[in-house]
Amino acid sequence: MDNQALLTTAELSNYRETGRLEEVERLSAELARSWPDAVRSFEYGRSAEGRIMRALLVSRSGALTPEALRAQGIPLLMLQGGIHPGESDGKDAGFIALRELLGASSKDPLLERIGILFVPAFNTDGHERFGRWNRPNQNGPAETGWRTTAQNINLNRDYMKADAPEMRAMLRLIDTWDPLVCADLHVTDGADFEPDISLQVEPLNQGDANLRVSGRQMRDALIARLTELGSLALDFYPDLASTDDPASGFALTVYSPRFSTGYFPQRNRFTVLVETHSWKPYAKRVRVMKNTVTSLAELVDAHGRGWLAQTNQADRSATHLSGSELALDFTSSWREPAQAGGATADRDAAMAARLIDFRGYKYTRTPSAISGGLVTKYDPSIPQIWRVPLRDQVSASLSATAPLGGYVVAAAFAQDIAPRLEAHGIAFEQVRTSHEKIPGWVFRAVEVKFSAAPFEGRMRAQLKGTWREERVSLQSGALYIPIVQSLARLAVALFEPQAPDSFAAWGLFNACFEQKEHMEPYVAEQIAQEMLDQDPRLAAEFSTRCAQDAAFAANPAARLEFFLCRHASWDARYNLYPVLRLEATLAAGKVLA
Repeated sequence: MDNQALLTTAELSNYRETGRLEEVERLSAELARSWPDAVRSFEYGRSAEGRIMRALLVSRSGALTPEALRAQGIPLLMLQGGIHPGESDGKDAGFIALRELLGASSKDPLLERIGILFVPAFNTDGHERFGRWNRPNQNGPAETGWRTTAQNINLNRDYMKADAPEMRAMLRLIDTWDPLVCADLHVTDGADFEPDISLQVEPLNQGDANLRVSGRQMRDALIARLTELGSLALDFYPDLASTDDPASGFALTVYSPRFSTGYFPQRNRFTVLVETHSWKPYAKRVRVMKNTVTSLAELVDAHGRGWLAQTNQADRSATHLSGSELALDFTSSWREPAQAGGATADRDAAMAARLIDFRGYKYTRTPSAISGGLVTKYDPSIPQIWRVPLRDQVSASLSATAPLGGYVVAAAFAQDIAPRLEAHGIAFEQVRTSHEKIPGWVFRAVEVKFSAAPFEGRMRAQLKGTWREERVSLQSGALYIPIVQSLARLAVALFEPQAPDSFAAWGLFNACFEQKEHMEPYVAEQIAQEMLDQDPRLAAEFSTRCAQDAAFAANPAARLEFFLCRHASWDARYNLYPVLRLEATLAAGKVLA
């Protein structure tokens, strides 16, 4: 075995540099050549610019396929590196950790009992957009890749809408291999302080409640192991509550499913957001990341079969979520802690931000001659305890009831939605025959707010409205998504229109909320007058509305629309969400009570 051939560019350069995709291909091939009975290297997709997307499956169990892993009940740990290629710690640490695990001489190596699925460089196009200042808030390596894809999509905002070919390939990989735990390997932005890594685990604040105890145990055990190895680890992502102001403290974020951290709980699986601290030297960051990878592997070895049993039960439980209330979004609900000597204490301690002693550095905040604002300067040579609030009380800010039957996507949108569902692995079927006047629920928006600017390439939409029961028609070619499936949480998060990362919120149905036919004002005036003359009740309603609503009375367009939306020419599909809820099962093209 040529040990030199298995060394990373980071190691060979004394951690001044990181390698290119050529190194990913070379090291993957070398690992497979050196341990052919334990390593499978394979392409799982292609990027927008046609680059290979590479994954490694590593196990000494003899199970090197998804089917074999499932048949033998082998717990699978997934390591996702390079979703943001400038954050190369995960790629380099992953290769080093796998090499050391494979080379271990122990008579009872942990790789006989677990599998590891390693994606070194998820965003391959971004990885090859190499440059010196691609990560200006980071201490090395000298050159790195770029944050987004060649299509300028941030993949860690794309898990739900799945616009990028890279994300669709990743979702198919996840659905095929079904990892028990996914560790998404990142590097922080933000303030400078002593801790060298943060770890945020789910399910702990969201997802199946029966998985949350194990999620907490995983996080706490991982932090304990890293502490033994000399790290100072945080159990929350250290995002300052007020940008660039350390005195503002921190707030816990429960990530929505556009992020990996929020996505895996919807699949009833564990995820670990790993963030090494950007201002630590690259050699230290890679060492801390390698320790994290190895420690996670040890934890999966120790507890994986028990966790597998729990996630399998969570899958079974998810098939019974119809009619259940599911949290779709969260907020940090808090009050500032009472100041010492204050006149009154906080009356709601459960919702109060708690003060913590945080190991930071001495800093100053002085007026800037450049920006005119306050500029923060840290002095890493002088450790300092920051007494700051941590806002870690979270609660659901949006919930929805899962339908009893499922969702139906209108046939006109099936061609766009079906490939996204296939990538996620969500079960669905096409409606084969049309149906008229069956019981269902429709959502009509009463208010639509489009984003002022595109976000991740899309004009997002905020909808206000409610579901209402109506007799509805199903057209052949529509898509039926049954709620009775293990991915029921994911289906609800995608199809409840007000959910933060639903297809509707991401603007996939925006055309449905645009008025396409208009009546000339002079014609509208004539029709409105005729309607007033012919319908005394309508005239009385109009008069009352004008008297009681000053804004309405002063708005000519709104006054005309009062009549037009009651006229036969009004578009009945305007503001109609093209997804139905069914409170009964649809099977073999028929609605079953």
